[in-house]
Amino acid sequence: MLLKAVFWDLDGTLIDSEPLWHDGEIEIAHNNGGEWNEDLGWECSGTPVPHVAEVMIAHGCTLSVPEIDKQLKDYVFKAEVERLPWIPGVQDVLHSLKEADIPSMLVTTSPRRMAENIMKQADGLLAGYVCGDDPYEHKPSPAPYLAAAERLGIAPEDMVKCVVMEDSSSGLRSGAASGATLIAQTGWIRTDTSGLGQFASIDSYEGIDAAALDAFCAAAFGGVEISFVLRSLCGKPQST
Repeated sequence: MLLKAVFWDLDGTLIDSEPLWHDGEIEIAHNNGGEWNEDLGWECSGTPVPHVAEVMIAHGCTLSVPEIDKQLKDYVFKAEVERLPWIPGVQDVLHSLKEADIPSMLVTTSPRRMAENIMKQADGLLAGYVCGDDPYEHKPSPAPYLAAAERLGIAPEDMVKCVVMEDSSSGLRSGAASGATLIAQTGWIRTDTSGLGQFASIDSYEGIDAAALDAFCAAAFGGVEISFVLRSLCGKPQST
């Protein structure tokens, strides 16, 4: 296989956790004089929590950025420890990659304790992680993905031989800037993320396995039209 590694964003690609963040934002805002709703939550999707906190304050929340940051992360962490909402089919993809000896790395802006919880519940399916507490620029900078690749011994010029799985606009810009073969997962996000450098978009993990991701990677590396790849897959990805 040409594929060297797959780098996974967390929220909206591995787990369906965005509703947890939005529920926490709404509860914190409404308990502290602010106005917040799910639409505002989606507008902030994929951005660091301090940025979300600043927007919440602009909508009337009386807490400080550090207070919102702590309360929101505590809310989501507790929920994820109790039950990790894996996206349907994604664990099968992770198993397929492990069986093919292709490492999967978690690349998230979430704090370390959340990343460690994912690692624990992934039961060996993830080779490692880069998180928001690490000393790198956050997405949309490519730094987190390049750092994850470096940890696997993959040079920047070989990023096209890797796949980045992302969903948010910030994450997609990060993945595109890293030089990786970028796949957008659109099934669990409500915002339009078209035209952000993705090689292809998928709306589920049906038909996706190590061989399918290798085909995407090989096509991007060789300049093959995406329609040629799609004909070989069982799922329903959409070209971008």
